Amino acid sequence: MNLALPVLVPALPALGAAATLATGRKAPGPARPLAVVPVAVSAVLALVVALQLGTGQVLDTATRLTPTGGPEIALGFFLDGYSSLISVLVGVVATCVQVYSTAYLKDDPRYPSYAALVSLFTAAMFLVVYSGDLIVLLVGWEVMGICSYFLIGHHWETADARSASLKAFLVTKLGDVPFLFGLFLLGADAGSFRIPDVLAAATDGRIGHPTLVALLLLAGVAGKSAQFPLHTWLPDAMAGPTPVSALIHAATMVAAGIYLVARLLPVFLLSGAALVVLAVMAAVTMIGSALCALAQDDLKRVLAYSTVGQLGYMAGALASGDREASVFHLVSHGAFKALLFLAAGVVIHAAHTNSISAMSRMPGLRRRVPDAYWTMGIGLVALIGLPPFSGFFSKEAVLTAAEHAANGEALTNGVGPASAVPQAAGWIVLISAALTALLTAAYAARLFLVAFHSPAAGVAGPAVGAAAGPEPLDHEADAPYSPEVDEADPATAEPPAMRWPLWVLAIPTMGFGVVGVRSDWLPALLDGGSLRPSGVTAVTGTALAVVGALLAYGAWRSATARLGAGRPAPAAPGRVPEQAGAPAAEVIVADPGRTLLGPLFGPARHGFGVDRLYSALFVRPVAAAAQLVRFLDREVVETYVRGSGVGANLLGRAVRLAQTGNVQTYLSALLAGVVLLAVLVAV
Repeated sequence: MNLALPVLVPALPALGAAATLATGRKAPGPARPLAVVPVAVSAVLALVVALQLGTGQVLDTATRLTPTGGPEIALGFFLDGYSSLISVLVGVVATCVQVYSTAYLKDDPRYPSYAALVSLFTAAMFLVVYSGDLIVLLVGWEVMGICSYFLIGHHWETADARSASLKAFLVTKLGDVPFLFGLFLLGADAGSFRIPDVLAAATDGRIGHPTLVALLLLAGVAGKSAQFPLHTWLPDAMAGPTPVSALIHAATMVAAGIYLVARLLPVFLLSGAALVVLAVMAAVTMIGSALCALAQDDLKRVLAYSTVGQLGYMAGALASGDREASVFHLVSHGAFKALLFLAAGVVIHAAHTNSISAMSRMPGLRRRVPDAYWTMGIGLVALIGLPPFSGFFSKEAVLTAAEHAANGEALTNGVGPASAVPQAAGWIVLISAALTALLTAAYAARLFLVAFHSPAAGVAGPAVGAAAGPEPLDHEADAPYSPEVDEADPATAEPPAMRWPLWVLAIPTMGFGVVGVRSDWLPALLDGGSLRPSGVTAVTGTALAVVGALLAYGAWRSATARLGAGRPAPAAPGRVPEQAGAPAAEVIVADPGRTLLGPLFGPARHGFGVDRLYSALFVRPVAAAAQLVRFLDREVVETYVRGSGVGANLLGRAVRLAQTGNVQTYLSALLAGVVLLAVLVAV
């Protein structure tokens, strides 16, 4: 293979980012081609590299960057089936996002800087995937963090965007600190930061502190991949532009943590305790996020909590010892989650609001956005995990991995011994994943029914100014809501650049699972193990998904019937709800989430108070400590500083009194001093 090809894959987006930043302000015209072309070419080159590498092959090359007096840092590649597959996903999703953004942010004056950051974000993820050295990987890891800060805060003029970007940065950095120590300890134990050397050391049992290393690395993974307890930043990150959400959730930042654990799985298999911790983390994340998604009114927050839960599936597969199933679900999820976010952007463009309660009262919304309606339906079916969509095969692969781990027959596929995976980890993942499958189907069905199929959406609206019916007493006006700055005219049809990426992503959403599993090329590309679900697991998982969807449908029909007589009047045709917040006047016509969750609905809507708990335990004490330090600095330290200055000034004034300029006075003082010294000597 020509090494120039893998070099160009991360280099082209980085060069495109530099060119866009250099020319964007002075010549904004070329910003769009400079954003799209380098990323698209990188996607094609990533596919070429994958095809040339083939199945079962590894490319390992490195050049020493600098001597360190210890483990050396090398710049090089470590390419195999995992890096090939994920790099193609990154390239395809990033290209779709860049093309989509040319229309979505068409009139945004800061589009050049936005496009440059997206390109740099893409280059950083390519670097993480291709890197053969952990320190170089860390560079890409941190570049993604700073890019996410600027992209989430793109609309910095709004308080939501500013606070969300800062929260994302601080929470992920909180995990990155122990992550950095874990990398250093791992390199010291293995005697090298090169990934092949680290894996060889793990295979030979030469990692001296496997549990400590694994737990430190998991802290960084929890932050980057939004796993409990560092998951709270991701729902708030919805204040950023919708295409950024698609990129972060599908193919870059949150996928990096899962990829790292999959890459270093032999290290984690040395510690059963770390695998149990990972399983518990995944279980809490899966179930908690699914419950929260079932209560959200913000369309993007529903999808955000969905991402958190699906990342929990991937982490659960890794805790079960099967990185094939984890990466399979990562790629499958990347396709349909990018599709869901971009389709949500089209819906938000048309509805001019994120609130599904407001969408439920808009007549004919699904007829105004047919492409988004059908592709979102495809994405939600894949999310639920119904055959033959890709989500079915990847979800069932995770359940199958957990089932085998629970029986003491973990599918490690030669990466490590099956006995290295505790059965407890398998049971934890299996039970929580099964419950999450039911909840996922429920919140996906709720989203689709409430947003597009509420009775109000199918009737003609009254005349403008018609009196609205009474508002239900149980409506929560303070529902979490992350609006974007309105940048589009809702009366304008979505341009082709916002529609055709949806159908491009719909293709792998529908066919990736069937093609990958039936022909067995996907297992051959990875570790060679089977990805076909077992019969019992497939039937059980599908049955749970169907039951969850039917429960949501039944609750929706029941709520519709109860509210039918006193339903508020539908919105007038063409009326656009305000986007200043979750509108109190836009009442959910029939929300099955309230029926299904009952008393849990309120806590679930607010993330079970985790943010409030963190605020009470960490934010307020730190803020109080900062105020104390500020007081001590200004009132104590500065007082001493000012006092020393005042004292020196007073001493100078006292000395100045003796400087009269009279020679007789000076001689008299000199004579007095001489006499005094003589007396002292004589005595």
